Amino acid sequence: MMRANKRMQIFILAWCVVALISSVTAQEQGPETFSASPRVANCPVFPADNPWNWDIANAPVHPNSTQYINSISADGNLFLHADFGSNLEYGIPFIVVDADQPRVPITFTAYGDESDPGPYPIPPNAPIEAGGDRHVLVVDGDDCMLYELYNAEHTGAGWNADSGAIFDLLSNRLRPAGWTSADAAGLPIFPGLVRYDEVESGEIRHALRFTVSQTQRATIAPATHWASSSTDPNLPPMGLRLRLRADFNISGYSGQARVILEALRRYGMIVADNGSGWFITGATDSRWDDDDLNQLKMVPGNAFEVIITGEIISD
Repeated sequence: MMRANKRMQIFILAWCVVALISSVTAQEQGPETFSASPRVANCPVFPADNPWNWDIANAPVHPNSTQYINSISADGNLFLHADFGSNLEYGIPFIVVDADQPRVPITFTAYGDESDPGPYPIPPNAPIEAGGDRHVLVVDGDDCMLYELYNAEHTGAGWNADSGAIFDLLSNRLRPAGWTSADAAGLPIFPGLVRYDEVESGEIRHALRFTVSQTQRATIAPATHWASSSTDPNLPPMGLRLRLRADFNISGYSGQARVILEALRRYGMIVADNGSGWFITGATDSRWDDDDLNQLKMVPGNAFEVIITGEIISD
């Protein structure tokens, strides 16, 4: 395990150097190009050259793309699915606070050795994701910091959680090698959410988070953690990125679904957790149009292709 961590640390360091060089040459056309970062409150959601914000429309197709796509559909889910809607029991909520929000202690109950210690600026009434994962996401809109908890519960003066992670929205820094986050892949959750305000504006400028039923014991940066014991090379590693194929006709789709599909063609989606195959994650919001979102259920998994974004780390 020590050997694996050292190798991953070396790779992540190299990846950061590549990202730095890429930011200097961001105006050059290549497999990944950059535009303005998405925003929340007063903050960018990571720098423009962060992987979540890469325009990957021209990125090369992975040679194992077909096998990956087939493995994702092996659980019987063959079509895209919006794992959010107008029912507030669906989706992952978030809250924006300011720099005056009091910081409270966090007690970690499972993965404390891979969690960023508190205190976190989480209000006692912060919304908690319905269902088993019970995520809590808090954006400090003044200091541009993101705080995320997994399996969270408010208790006493603070919160209990299985794990937690803090992300600087002004930085491309990754989690330490081998560490989880509030998500299985060690990724932040908030940057991959389909947010109502972005869809309403007519454009999403980042990749989306999605789940698959089985993953490989491997990662692709910016993912830093796997959650599988399988070495099957046809299963997707955490951090694998998919893109809606350019030849898939989206002219018949409209409204919210059309905006999402355009983002999937330009920015793609990233494997972030084990769950139902082809389920993309959105923010909890009563304003979603469920009939509109249901158009996504007509998009088959084989309308996607896997692209190359980095080395697969498996040991």
